[in-house]
Amino acid sequence: MNKRLFLSAPYMSGKELDYIKNVFDSNYIAPLGEYVNKFEDSIKNYTSSKNALAVINGTAAIHLALRVLGIKEGDDVLASTFTFIGSVSAILYQNANPVFLDSDKKSWNISVDLLKEYLLTCDKKPKALLLTHLYGQCADIEEIAKVCKEHNIYLIEDAAESLGATFNGKHTGTFGDFGIYSFNGNKILTTSGGGILVSSNEEYIKKAMFYSTQAREQEIFYEHEEYGYNYRMSNVLAAIGVAQMEVIEDRVSKKREIFSWYKKYLSDIDEIKMMPELENSRGNRWLTTLTFEKTDYNKVMKALDLINVESRPLWKPMHMQPLFKTAQRYLDGTSEKLFKKGLCLASSPTMTEDDVIKICEVIKNECS
Repeated sequence: MNKRLFLSAPYMSGKELDYIKNVFDSNYIAPLGEYVNKFEDSIKNYTSSKNALAVINGTAAIHLALRVLGIKEGDDVLASTFTFIGSVSAILYQNANPVFLDSDKKSWNISVDLLKEYLLTCDKKPKALLLTHLYGQCADIEEIAKVCKEHNIYLIEDAAESLGATFNGKHTGTFGDFGIYSFNGNKILTTSGGGILVSSNEEYIKKAMFYSTQAREQEIFYEHEEYGYNYRMSNVLAAIGVAQMEVIEDRVSKKREIFSWYKKYLSDIDEIKMMPELENSRGNRWLTTLTFEKTDYNKVMKALDLINVESRPLWKPMHMQPLFKTAQRYLDGTSEKLFKKGLCLASSPTMTEDDVIKICEVIKNECS
C-alpha cells in the first residue's frame, strides 16, 4: 500500500466547495450567516433535537453545557473514564471535580451497575453525569437516563464520536439535558473543527448562545454583566457541515460495512474480540476496534505501519492519566484491561474491501 490508510481521514461529499463559494460571494465569512442556521437545522432535523447551537468544537459545547447547568467550583461531576480527554477537560474549566466511572463489558461504555453502586454509597451527591458514547457505540443510555432522573442528576451526553448512532431508534445525544456532537477532522463528518450543542430545553440553548457570544447584554452598546466566550462557529465551517450532513447515512452505512469486513476476515482468530453492540442499538462504527487475548498489540501496530496503515491503542483511561492522579474513581478494572489489549483499526470511508483484506492478513500473521 503506497498511500497511507488513516484511522478516519476527512472525506468531502462533493458540495462543500459550492457552499463555501456561496459564503464567500455573500461576504458573510464570520462570525455567523445563513449556513450556520442551515447547519443547526440539519442537525435538528436528522436527530429530532428541538434546539441546536453550532460552536467551535465539541469541548466548547461541553463547557457551555456545564456552565448553563450551574456546575461550579467544588461540584462533583461523574464521567466516563474510558474516553478522550476532550470529553472531560471542561470539568476542570469549571473548577469542578471529575469522578471517573469504569466501563461494562457489554458496550465498553459506563457501567450502569457501577453507576448505581456509586450513587448508593457516595458521601457527596454529584451534580451531573458526563457520559461518552465510545467509538460511536451506544451506552445503555435509557437505563442511565432513568438512573440520573431518579437521583436528580443532570445528564450530558458526549456523542462526539456517535453522530448517527441510535438506541431504540432514538439518536444518541437526545436522551439527556444536553447532547454534543463533534466535527473534528477525524470524526464521521468533519467541518475541520466544530461542534454542536443540542437540548430539548430552549432556555438552556438560549443561555448557551448568550455565553458563546461573549455574554453580551441586549443593548445597542457593549454591556456585560457576566463573562462569556468566543465559541460560535463561522459561516465557512458551517457551509462544510451542511454539505457533510447531506451524506450522513451513507457514512454510517460505509463505516458499518468496514466493520463487517473486519469481522468477516478476522472471525477465525479466536483470541480477537470485536467491540460489542448493545441489543436494540445501532452504532455508527466510527472506528473498528478490537482486543487481543494473547497477542501484543504493539507488534500488530508495527506490522501495519510497515504497509503504511495507521492503527492506535484504545483510549488510555482518564483515571490512569497523570493529570487526574488525585481524582476520585469507581472502578472494577474493565477499562484498564481494554486499554492493555485493544487496538483501533483504519476505518476511513474511502477504504475498500481489498484494503481490509490486506490489513487482516497482517493481523492474522501476527496472531499466528
